[in-house]
Amino acid sequence: MCAILTYEGDDISEQEFQTLLQRTSLRGPDMSRYKKVEKGYIGFNRLSIMGLNEEGMQPFYLNNNAVICNGELYGFRALREYLVSLGYSFRSDSDCEILLPLYEKLGTKMFDILDAEFACVIYDGEKKKFIAARDPIGIRPLYYGYDKKGNIIFASEPKNMVGVADKIMPFPPGHYYEDGKFICYRDMTKVKEVKFDEVNVIAEKIHDKLLKGIEKRLSADAPIGFLLSGGLDSSLVCGAAAKMLGKKIRTFAIGMDIDAIDLKYAREVADYIGSEHTEVIISKKDVIEAVEPVIEALGTYDITTIRASIGMYLLCKWIHENTDIKVILTGEISDELFGYKYTDFAPSADEFQKEAQKRIHEIHMYDVLRADRCISVNSLEARVPFGDLDFVEYVMSIDPEKKMNTYGIGKYLLRHAFEKDELIPRTILMREKAAFSDAVGHSLRDDLIECADSLYTYADYETKKKKYTHATPFTKESLWYREIFEKYYPGQSDMVVDFWMPNKNWEGCNVNDPSARVLSNYGASAK
Repeated sequence: MCAILTYEGDDISEQEFQTLLQRTSLRGPDMSRYKKVEKGYIGFNRLSIMGLNEEGMQPFYLNNNAVICNGELYGFRALREYLVSLGYSFRSDSDCEILLPLYEKLGTKMFDILDAEFACVIYDGEKKKFIAARDPIGIRPLYYGYDKKGNIIFASEPKNMVGVADKIMPFPPGHYYEDGKFICYRDMTKVKEVKFDEVNVIAEKIHDKLLKGIEKRLSADAPIGFLLSGGLDSSLVCGAAAKMLGKKIRTFAIGMDIDAIDLKYAREVADYIGSEHTEVIISKKDVIEAVEPVIEALGTYDITTIRASIGMYLLCKWIHENTDIKVILTGEISDELFGYKYTDFAPSADEFQKEAQKRIHEIHMYDVLRADRCISVNSLEARVPFGDLDFVEYVMSIDPEKKMNTYGIGKYLLRHAFEKDELIPRTILMREKAAFSDAVGHSLRDDLIECADSLYTYADYETKKKKYTHATPFTKESLWYREIFEKYYPGQSDMVVDFWMPNKNWEGCNVNDPSARVLSNYGASAK
């Protein structure tokens, strides 16, 4: 990951801008650079992944324009060859150097042709204005806010703007900003044509498109590692990558010291694919001590996100401190597409599809946020194959009747797609899903609830929760998280739309805890 920051205007000094930029130095520890432009400042903290020498350092310049980008542009070499044929020359091997030539040729139409996960800001020196854009899923983070004089600020994380912008908001995925307006260039939830293919045809397309998404994300000039929970999604990514690379990959799993569910399953996958596997064991003390740094890193008060982040944060911390790995592949976004445990309760195919659309629209505030921050705060880069744009577009277009759980097991289409390959053990391929925080250990959730309960009397809880009119805490645990959030991001709760919860309008889903463990269909997931 890298960090970008821009400020439009002349109402802060270079020293003040540099101080704001350094708040996200962990995202880009290799090098930092900023520049004064005519109408403001642009700054960049670099984590070197593609084009590791100094020539790949940003900002990039072309004529009067400048660009900073935190991203991976897949297929950039073909675009680069096209631009060379038009007379452009390049000084680095960085994928992001193609952005300014593309902007010169296509203007803001360029964003729709990018196969990428990115957040970028262009300074147009001729028009003297900033143009910003974010990828259609929101895998790379971008926020915006306005200072007291109305100057707009763009930043990789909200912490860059705390104390400077009155209200900080996530930049909407699939949009670009120009002349004061946010314009949608691609909405991944809009289905152009529903696909009524037979199940075997659907499975074949899922198979081929996901493998292409994984293959793209194996390109890096820095060492790659893989998070392996032992669940379906991360196991498929690891199994496919091991086969594609034809060598030992490095896999990492984490679990509690007393009741980790998934360590044995991760070990089973690692043995099957022949990976160099590492298990990181954590205790109750580790979990409780991680809560505040996790919330500070994430900028959220959401219960599900925080619970699931603790294991990922501690695992990535171990990887950063003990290996030379810079790039991490993960299994996020599969559930939003194929369904959670609670979507088994969807009353109709139409409702299932609406829920998927809602989750894809909001995922940048939840699971994608978790993956980005837990990984980037430890100076690593996250890559998310299930977020491949071609893959997401296809899965969203599948007839939702076929995506519902009418097969006796959730996410059947994905499982069926990989039956023939034998990339992972069949026992893992057909194993029921466990929530990630539960998989790290059932005691993790219980320890957090117990700690929160010890912090507040019932009277304290009832009084303190009333301070918050937006996303009002509804348990002692959620109040604990909210108070820590307000310590670091005072008055900025609107950055997250609400709590991630099952759809309470569905029968069987009106629960008071986001864990799938409280649902009646959890069953074999806990084993």
